[in-house]
Amino acid sequence: MNRELRADASGEFHAASQAQPNIALVKYWGKRDAALNLPAVGSISITLDSLWTRTDVRFVPGQKGDRVSLNGRSDEAESRRITACLDLLRQRAAVDWGADVASRNNFPTAAGLASSASGFAALVHAGARALGLQLSDAEQSVLARRCSGSAARSIFGGYVEWAHGRLADGTDSVAQPLLAAESWPLRVAVAITSKAAKQVGSSEGMRRTAQTSPYQSAWVDTQEADLTTARNAILARDFEALALISEYSCLKMHALAMAAQPGLLYWNGATMECMHRVRALRQQGLPVFFTVDAGPQLKAVCEPSAIEEVKAALRDVPGVLDVLDTGLGAGARAISPDAVEA
Repeated sequence: MNRELRADASGEFHAASQAQPNIALVKYWGKRDAALNLPAVGSISITLDSLWTRTDVRFVPGQKGDRVSLNGRSDEAESRRITACLDLLRQRAAVDWGADVASRNNFPTAAGLASSASGFAALVHAGARALGLQLSDAEQSVLARRCSGSAARSIFGGYVEWAHGRLADGTDSVAQPLLAAESWPLRVAVAITSKAAKQVGSSEGMRRTAQTSPYQSAWVDTQEADLTTARNAILARDFEALALISEYSCLKMHALAMAAQPGLLYWNGATMECMHRVRALRQQGLPVFFTVDAGPQLKAVCEPSAIEEVKAALRDVPGVLDVLDTGLGAGARAISPDAVEA
């Protein structure tokens, strides 16, 4: 492994990175190995552009423990996850230094907008650079997956596929790009229907679903066919085919979770009304479809020509607090430390 370790003027080892959340079109739900964050099924996603996490990591020789700030506040549960992620990097670099970590999102956190994906992709990217670890994108994807499953996909931009893998050590459960964002520049309108953190996190929701939902085996057994359909639609730039498989995968995932004991209800009334509104627009001939992750926010994916009409329709839904507009974006990348607080 190549490594170039250099301290800055303060004697610290420092880097900052930005990553974007990704939205799964063919959903990831369930783990075959919780300790390694190995998924029960593969998935396909799009990386967003306007939403981002910016993370600054400083390793301080001699410091014991990590000091973590997320959106200007400390969170004990998130701090433990961040320390566990940094431990994977420290093990590779053969150091035991504590770190100061400051991370900021420009969108609601832990509310169904994949903040863990962008957050841990940015953390791995910045932490590896700060420690002089010259890791390939695939190696970063594997490490990001260990920290938060869907973070494996946010290392890359555009259209991304994450393989569920078959090896027990998880080294083949890695994401890879399918198509660059600029090769099919769709847009996404995100209807924010709640800014509160969801009551049941994704990890707990997946565990409960796998243990109690009667639909779990059917979910796993049918995923490969869904992946093939979505992959072919993306490579052919076939919007209608991608719309049908994406909504199908979304509703199938939520049906799976709703059938758990007790059932998982991530939607609210506004989420449901947004689904109806998007389907009505498509019936009128507008190129748009919806997807919803484990949370109440609806994402309407559309051709660029339709974005203004889609945003207006979603803003008109009672209970929608805001509508964000984003294109498809790049993967994790280096930024100036000043940009984290900008």
